[in-house]
Amino acid sequence: MGLAAAEFDYLCKFIHERSAIIIDPGKEYLVESRLTPLAYQEGLDSAQKLLERLRGEPVNGLHRKVLDAMTNNETIFFRDAAPFLALCKAVVPELLRIRAPERRLAFWSAAASSGQEAYSLAMLVCDDFGGLPGWEVSILGTDISAAILERARQGRYSQLEVNRGLPAKCLTKHFAREGVEWQISNHVRGMVDFQELNLAATWPSLPSFDVVFLRNVLIYFSVEKKKEILRRVRGAMRPDGVLFLGSAETTLNLDDAFDRVPWENTSYYRLRKQG
Repeated sequence: MGLAAAEFDYLCKFIHERSAIIIDPGKEYLVESRLTPLAYQEGLDSAQKLLERLRGEPVNGLHRKVLDAMTNNETIFFRDAAPFLALCKAVVPELLRIRAPERRLAFWSAAASSGQEAYSLAMLVCDDFGGLPGWEVSILGTDISAAILERARQGRYSQLEVNRGLPAKCLTKHFAREGVEWQISNHVRGMVDFQELNLAATWPSLPSFDVVFLRNVLIYFSVEKKKEILRRVRGAMRPDGVLFLGSAETTLNLDDAFDRVPWENTSYYRLRKQG
């Protein structure tokens, strides 16, 4: 049984109210693929039945599970490769020169999902910069989903997950086989802090970041919400910090405070100097 229009409309409104994420018309198939496994866990035989139950109850833990299921996005280690190469070859070396007097660097993975991006940043620091001994390095991973962040904190990944994007040298150096899963090392896991954060709601107090990865998430928001998020990201960046967006994303016509910096076959953004 497919989704009825009333249940689909209810879900779209609920997700938008809670996260500002827009589910486009015609995406019933996506809703069913995301919610059917949760329906089975709840003893129901379809996403339709799950949404009928959701509509008939006050907001509770089941609503949060549905929100989590609908906002858990695709992620892999070293996704798209080019941004990490730019970070390694251009961005971090320049930041090391600029930050030499204070010896502090802060990274933010702003849609961390199950942790692969944040841990990729940690492994890059370890493998390409020797772990930066004598430096204070902080890596924050945030996501709207408490459940997916708990997975990220555990640092345990399936064979399929480590096969996707993770170089073999990183697997052998930073992971240990535990049954059918791979456990990331305590050293790398200890470099990353994970925190729940809804980009579309009130933000907690954040430090000032040198590098922000806000990749493949703006595409889910309205134009006005994109503008708001970029403005708030600016407030969390150091004046000479760097922002990475997804390959299909841009600040163009959204925030004129950023300059695009091309680098080989990718790009990143810097805050425009004032005056």
